[in-house]
Amino acid sequence: MTVLPKTPVDLALAPVAVEIDLNLKRLRDAEPQALADEIAFSLNRDPAGSRDDRASQVLAVATRFVELHGWTAAVSGDSSRLELRGGSVGLDLGLSARLRDYIEKGA
Repeated sequence: MTVLPKTPVDLALAPVAVEIDLNLKRLRDAEPQALADEIAFSLNRDPAGSRDDRASQVLAVATRFVELHGWTAAVSGDSSRLELRGGSVGLDLGLSARLRDYIEKGA
């Protein structure tokens, strides 16, 4: 069954998800220290020290230069997904095991 858009914001879900996925692509398979360095360099910030700060920085890189068009993005509580909410449906983008481990344990 095809899910049809129910609200105008639904029409922007695919482009938003694709842009976020492209931003995450270069991070997915990076070694832990390279991942921390890439995130810090991309954001021009010091590497994060806490789990919440690391999740926030991963989210910032994922949504960097992405016009969300009314969607909201958040890292899931178990650090395995990036959740997009705001339309008539939601979408979860999977984060790699390395990104999950980085968020949970750091470099």
